[in-house]
Amino acid sequence: MTTQKALWLPNIGAEYTLGQNEIPEPGPGEVLVQLEAIALNALDWKVQQSGFFMVKEYPAIVGEDGAGVVRKVGDGVTNLSQGDKVSVLSSRGACRRAGTHYSHIVRFFLTSFGNKYATCQEYCLTNAQLAVKIPPSISFEQAASVSAGFIPFAVATYAQQPQGLGFIPPFEEGGLGRYAGQPILSGFSPIITTASLHNKDFLISLGATHVLDRTIPVTALRDQIAQIPTVPLTYIFDAVSLEETQQTALSLLAPGGTLIVVTFPSVNGDQDNKKVRVVIGTFHLPENHAVGVKFSIALTKWLEEGTIKPNKIEVLPGG
Repeated sequence: MTTQKALWLPNIGAEYTLGQNEIPEPGPGEVLVQLEAIALNALDWKVQQSGFFMVKEYPAIVGEDGAGVVRKVGDGVTNLSQGDKVSVLSSRGACRRAGTHYSHIVRFFLTSFGNKYATCQEYCLTNAQLAVKIPPSISFEQAASVSAGFIPFAVATYAQQPQGLGFIPPFEEGGLGRYAGQPILSGFSPIITTASLHNKDFLISLGATHVLDRTIPVTALRDQIAQIPTVPLTYIFDAVSLEETQQTALSLLAPGGTLIVVTFPSVNGDQDNKKVRVVIGTFHLPENHAVGVKFSIALTKWLEEGTIKPNKIEVLPGG
């Protein structure tokens, strides 16, 4: 048996330990990736701190995001070859929490996810059709951070209902520019974001049209948005989804609009005819697979062209 180094979590609340794991063989439709960079994901520390419904057995290997080189190709794979550089997102990535309304999602992940797909090790398996080829201009470290920042929004916006809102993707006929004049993101305008103001210039370079101080009171935030010449806010994507951010977003949302959150909703907009929906932000769900394949192809092109830019990253020393 050929083994590799892996980062194991012995149990909930325990410290990570360095150990060994078997190097898996890719099954049909899968590739084996030698990882060159691993991105830290919020889910990783949550699993360690309080556990996660999809991790049923310990010790367990965590890790949602990574980038590396394809070393082996499974049966039926035609889009990737040995030596290709790819960004990967594990099959549990971006699915934060689930409850009774998502029982089918729970069943899917419990049967599809295992340590062999986690990224905190030297080699992992991934679905070949959902891997994103990375151009020479993008480093492994940058590529490792791309998927988690991109996929939840893509699912929420473009996957068919009830997984997403069913907007026409920009790579489909009639999609590019279709939503100009609607204040959302990715082909929409204006693009309004809240952030720390020291990131203002960077966010404007990425395409944001308005950057508002995330620390100001809700009333002041509403006043600033009211001064922006735009139609009412009918779609807000809350990438943080704490109770206070959900409350702020709901107060800014126009009646009839939709608030997307990435954890369980702590607000209810029914009385104001506002919809609050949870995104299960992964292409690995069977319902999202088809749109995921198309986006993975498009993302390769957008990274090469510079249309989609990687996150700012910090490389931690020491391996």
